[in-house]
This record gives sequence, C-alpha cells and structure tokens, in this order.
Amino acid sequence: MRHIGRYRIQGLLGRGGMAKVFKVRLPVIDKTAALKLLAPDPLLARLMGTAALRQWFVDEARAMAALHHPNIVAIHDFDHHEEEPFYVMAFFANNLGDMMGETYRVEQPSRRIAPDKVLHYSAQTLAGLACLHDAGLVHRDIKPFNLLVTAQDTVKICDFGLSRLRGETFAGPSHLKVGSPFYAAPEQETDPDSAGPAADLYALGVMVYRMLTGRLPAGPPHDAAYGPPSRRNSDLNPTWDRFVARAIDPRPDRRFPDAAAMHQALEHLAEHWRTEKERTCAIPPPAPEPAGTPPIPPLRAVPIKAPPRNARTTFGLDPLWRPLHYTANAFATPQADIVTDHATGLVWQRAGSPYPHTWQSAQAFIDGLNRQEWAGYRNWRLPTIDELTTLLRPAPQIRDLCQPPLFDTTQRWIWSADRSTFTAAYYADMALGFIGRQDFSAPYYVRAVRTP
Repeated sequence: MRHIGRYRIQGLLGRGGMAKVFKVRLPVIDKTAALKLLAPDPLLARLMGTAALRQWFVDEARAMAALHHPNIVAIHDFDHHEEEPFYVMAFFANNLGDMMGETYRVEQPSRRIAPDKVLHYSAQTLAGLACLHDAGLVHRDIKPFNLLVTAQDTVKICDFGLSRLRGETFAGPSHLKVGSPFYAAPEQETDPDSAGPAADLYALGVMVYRMLTGRLPAGPPHDAAYGPPSRRNSDLNPTWDRFVARAIDPRPDRRFPDAAAMHQALEHLAEHWRTEKERTCAIPPPAPEPAGTPPIPPLRAVPIKAPPRNARTTFGLDPLWRPLHYTANAFATPQADIVTDHATGLVWQRAGSPYPHTWQSAQAFIDGLNRQEWAGYRNWRLPTIDELTTLLRPAPQIRDLCQPPLFDTTQRWIWSADRSTFTAAYYADMALGFIGRQDFSAPYYVRAVRTP
C-alpha cells in the first residue's frame, strides 16, 4: 500500500489496538502530515464488533474537529480508504513519551525533566483539558505519548480514541480496560463510565510525578511504598509533594475539582519555585575548581551511518541515550556569536538557525553560512554526534539555573550529520541531554561547528 486516498505514505509512525498512524505527504504542496487509519487488532474487533469500532473512530474524529484550542491537535481532513475511515492532522515529530525516554515497559526509569519545564508542559496540558472538559468530553487516555510537542515547545493533546462525551456509556465488554496502565485513574479501571474530568487530572498528576522523578509512583500517596517527589529529587520540597499527592489521590472527590483549580494551584507552585530559585541564587556559589583540564583527543568529524541497534555503543550512550561520560568543557567567547571550547578544540555557533529545518535543508543552511563567510570562516559544517555529546549536561540542579545559559536555548533539538538509515538522522535534545533519531522531515534546528 503506497497511498491512502490521495495521500502518499512515507512510513508508519505507530499503531495501537484500534488504528495505525502513518506519516504521509499531501499532494501538490508536498507537506508532511499524520494520517490515522482505522485498523483494529483482530481480538479487539471480535470483542467490540467492526461496526462499533467504526462508529467509535468517527466519534473520535468529530470530537477533535469540534474543538478549537492551541493545546489540542486539529483535524484537517476525513475520508475513507477501502471502506475504512481515516483522518489527517498536522505532523509533530516529538511527544513527551519519547522526550522522557518512556518505553512500552512503562515501569522502567525514564529521564527527569527540569521543574521549569514540568510547570510549562503541565500548564499547557491543563489549558487543553479545560477546553476539552468544557465541551463535555473526558479524554481517558492522558499519558506522555498522547502529548505532542511542537518545534516551539507547545503541547498538543492528541488521540481521542478513548474519550467519552458526557452522558455516554461504554459499549464494550465489561472486562475490557479503558486507558493506559499506570496512568488510568482507579475509578476508570473499575468502571469506565464513572470516569469524569478528575480521571484526566489524575493521569496528569502521575505524569508530573514521573517528569520530576523519572519514576512512576509506587502506590497511592497514603501507601507506605509511596515515595513523595522530594524524596527522589533533592531540588523539590513538601510544596511539590502536596500538589502531586492531591492530583493522584485515589478518591476522585479529594483531587482538584477541575482543570482550572489545578491550573491555579500550579501557578502558586510556579511562584513558589521562582522564590526557591531566587533564594538559592542569592547564596554565593562555591569557589570554582582549578582550571587546567587537559584537552581530549580529537573527535570524529566525518559523518557516519550508525544502525539504531548499534548506535548506543557507537556513540557511548547509556540506556536512556545520555552520554556515559560528560565533557569538562573550557568555553570561551572570542566573538559575541561564537563559542570556542578549548577542551575539544571545536568552535560553535552560539545560537544557530533562527528557524527549524528538515535534515536536507539543514545542509543548505550550512552552505549559506560558508558562502557568506559567517563570523569570518568558510568551513562550517553539521556536527557529528561525537561532537554534539560534548555539549550535553546531566539533568540540571537548582544551582545550575543561577547562571544564564551560554548557548541560545531556542535551538533545543539540533540535527547531527550522522544518519541512522537512508531516511532518518540523529539529533541532540539540548534541554533533556540525550541523543535521539528522527525522520529527515522533522523540524529541528542547526548549530554549526568548525574545527580550526
């Protein structure tokens, strides 16, 4: 199958129990989009019935099409292919699940996210949920993989396949679970029809815990096995613990009454976090360690193609795709727009491309720098992963936030010159400090490097 309707298939983005999601190209304008096609698992089709699943899929599309909010993904087209319905939406390369390093073994540790970003993503998710709940909808499957993240770091709630309109009842077998393990609220697991807006807030509370700690809660807050966030992250204190404990209380009536109330509590938490940072940064930092770190051996500058199965070993990365060893950089800024690292001998752009690029157009950006002899040089190039990992840092502690960043933070996802396949390349997430791989069409940034 090369086409679905008038859309040309570029690859499979993922599949669930009810549908497949493809990356497709729009005709004429050649724009990348995401297409969701009803393709149920045979067992689910036997349990639910094909007609019921088709109606469920159409209801999902209608629910999404009726919502207009910057934090909810929008539908652009709906049609049928070989009698099965599909809908088309914008393509976003990132989601919080991938960014956190969550896998299908959900209970495994994931990457921690800095509190500032946790507040940022949570506030946007709550804004989208407020719109959803106001329309009488309950999502019932809020989890990291269902929160898409744009190149501008904006959250988009997606996948309304399990959503329920106010007054609807669950049409499936009584033993069929609705939602995702670990994120579904207790009342949703036992009785899907009883899941109201509080179930979505519970799922977000679990996400907040995970983003802050890199772990899932070991039980409800009153359980002896439960470890509050401050026990797993030394930057946090009981103020964070109280917020999370209320969000994930197993009793729906003890949680925040609605998304607006949780958002207000989040704003108070953000103000508390700002105060904590100001207090920490008012204390003089410890004396810096003596300089004199010897230069490291020359880094690989020639691009390679590293198959995904060998990439972690090739690039020296841990199971969460972070560097096994971090570089003791010796940065200097001989010019306002470049940074020299005397430890590696590399010269970097301090910022980079002002806008995202596909991997192919990233090279065109580099060519433009060299044509204009940007900063006085004509040997700029895309960095290799070996070079990019020297810029990555461990998860920041609160003290690390006291100094302004040396590099421009606009360029969060940065393309490398290294490919994983003939259609995908590796990139670095500068905010979360890991290496990932993505299709050439992803909108990432460029930070050029040169070797003197």
